[in-house]
Amino acid sequence: MLVHSSFPRYTDYSPLVPAWNVTHRIPGSLHRFFDTSPFSPSGRYLAVFRLSHEDRYPLIGEAGDIYIIDLHTGDHQAVATTTGWEAQMGCNLNWGGDDQTLLFNDVDPLTWKPIGVRLDWTTKKRQTFPRGIYQASPDGQWAVCGSLEAMRRTQRGYGVLVPDEHVPRNKGFPADDGLHLTDTHTGETRLLVTLRQVFETFGGRMEIPEPEQGSAYVFHSKWNPQGDRILFTIRWIPPTSTDKWDNLNVARFLILTVKPDGSDLTLAIPASKWEQGGHHINWHPDGRHLTMNLGHFGNTLRFVRGCYDGSLLEPIRTDLLGSGHPSVHPDGCHLVTDTYLWEPMSFQDGTVPIRWIDLESGKEECLLRIPSAQPSPDGAMRVDPHPAWNRSWDALALNATPGGTRHVLVADLSSRVSSVIR
Repeated sequence: MLVHSSFPRYTDYSPLVPAWNVTHRIPGSLHRFFDTSPFSPSGRYLAVFRLSHEDRYPLIGEAGDIYIIDLHTGDHQAVATTTGWEAQMGCNLNWGGDDQTLLFNDVDPLTWKPIGVRLDWTTKKRQTFPRGIYQASPDGQWAVCGSLEAMRRTQRGYGVLVPDEHVPRNKGFPADDGLHLTDTHTGETRLLVTLRQVFETFGGRMEIPEPEQGSAYVFHSKWNPQGDRILFTIRWIPPTSTDKWDNLNVARFLILTVKPDGSDLTLAIPASKWEQGGHHINWHPDGRHLTMNLGHFGNTLRFVRGCYDGSLLEPIRTDLLGSGHPSVHPDGCHLVTDTYLWEPMSFQDGTVPIRWIDLESGKEECLLRIPSAQPSPDGAMRVDPHPAWNRSWDALALNATPGGTRHVLVADLSSRVSSVIR
């Protein structure tokens, strides 16, 4: 890939692929998540979010900045400021359908409601829509999200920060909350699937005891690569929980999918499959299967594959330990993932591998060893690498902490995927 010579090479621990620190002049930056490309559709630009502070949890109303990096010229510029962000995924910065359009969250300071922003960063033309964004469709036309302000009920670090009194608290599976769909061009928004609809459709099949006694919230919501189906997760907090925020350790989880018109609602994975642990669901590139880490098979975390309608759930391989944020390459033969600092594949010194796995042979390589020790002791401020592909599937963006501060690295994997037809 073409990367300007002004970006310093990342050479620590002898990487197997070329890599560069593309935010070396913008410390404190991150890219969004492993399921969203921070690379523009053409691959020329990278969109990153810069936190206001790295050494502490953000304050309500504190602003962060959005930067565009030109990988071809080495230039960078700040293009927007927003208060609609959280520590793990920033402002949910997404590209629209072209190299000029950005989609992200902000907060209305008069109402403390999340709003979505559509920005042409080249002209600074800005439009807003009344619901925020978790993820945009592949063409940038549509945005999906749950209640962004309520996300920290189940886990701090996600959604947007608003004053405590403006954070809704659900009772059971309510009819006025769920998965929201917004047309980012017109601003028209609607409640595509209500939590009540999920309860009435699946009931006992959810495998949650006394579901109406607890509190259900939509968390992740993700488009498949074809743009014809949406995955969303529900986290249910039991009534016995006494924590105001951050109930991840006691929550139960559901994975559902639906078409963008609200039809064909399916239960992909019920709560019982998570009993032995699991995390980081993603779409397989075929748009019909899901991949994730799951401990359901033998009480050991494995990479698994499931069908969107719940008809299949199986280990991708039984001899590989799951970790981090896995995604399968469109060649169907390779998987890339990172590792949490506390997982067994970590080097146990503040550095972690970027794992490259041949799914046919089971051979594994460490493409890069990168530092991910967090500058702040607050757990919500952890630095996850979140390996995310570009649109041609031959480069990765990675969060890391070289020198003890947040940066974004870009790694060229063209030598590893040169046989893939693009």
